[in-house]
Amino acid sequence: MSELIERTLTAERSVTITRVIAAPRDKVFKAWTDPKLLAQWWGPHHFDNPRCEIEARPGGRIHIDMRGPNGAIHPMSGTVHEVKAPERLVFTAVAEDEDGNPHLESYTEVTFEDVGGKTKVTVVAKAKGFSPAAPQMLGGMEAGWTQSLEKLDALASHPA
Repeated sequence: MSELIERTLTAERSVTITRVIAAPRDKVFKAWTDPKLLAQWWGPHHFDNPRCEIEARPGGRIHIDMRGPNGAIHPMSGTVHEVKAPERLVFTAVAEDEDGNPHLESYTEVTFEDVGGKTKVTVVAKAKGFSPAAPQMLGGMEAGWTQSLEKLDALASHPA
């Protein structure tokens, strides 16, 4: 079977999430581009990231292994396309199964706007699914991003 047939589109979704975080824009942007900070907030509640790598430059690689509450690892790899500190970050990511087969691919644009010493973060994520698990994963995108930004807010708004 050809790869084209194996990667037949099963579903797609786009979400836009905005949150104002009580922290300066530089600090919030760093939380997206420093792998040690990114690992502390990426993913829904009750998930952690035993492996978190990001090269915050155009063409840089991303790899995050999210670990769910049941211990299952959910790998994601991708590429950074644009970094305009501290205003904008654009990347693609592929959520994979344990054998490296894609469940879905997402294109994410994140903007950071200074609003009186706080930061308005807007995430626009567009994803296409390629596996039977994709519709469920796409259905959880809004909740997943909302919970991630809640964790980011808790991290970034905490005094350093």
